[in-house]
Amino acid sequence: MNLKETILPGIGKKFAIQTRSGEKLTIIIHDDGRRELYHFDNDDPDTSISMVSLDDDEARYVSSIIGGVTYQPTALENIEVALGDLIIEWYKLEPHYKAIGKTIGELRIRQRSGATIIAVIEKNHTKHVNPGADLLLTAEAMVVVLGERLHQQQIKQILLSGSS
Repeated sequence: MNLKETILPGIGKKFAIQTRSGEKLTIIIHDDGRRELYHFDNDDPDTSISMVSLDDDEARYVSSIIGGVTYQPTALENIEVALGDLIIEWYKLEPHYKAIGKTIGELRIRQRSGATIIAVIEKNHTKHVNPGADLLLTAEAMVVVLGERLHQQQIKQILLSGSS
């Protein structure tokens, strides 16, 4: 993650953040306590695709949620292990993912993303280690993927869109 802080004289302070996945977020903290959050388009980093304005109390409450004060996520759904440039990530196939009902081979995951699915854990806890191309992806399954950051971004899009 990259972070750049800039003092805005007479306004407050600006924090420009680029996440590990390449997304860009800018937060402006005004001297009067207001916060503005801007999320930018990945394809056009100068175009804001959404903006949220919060007062001081709202910002503090949201920060406690994001910081894990009110809820600690389960470790299995948020594991990311870094091995040099290689990363292992876990993706839960939510019901809206279009890859559900398709096989790994149909999606051509390795050919299209460069990533490798190293395991799939079904909702009923059935484990498929080093699954073959004929494994059918099902709702609520956890897909464990090995690849570089760019590969991870590509496989996430394949899982979401289901396009083969």
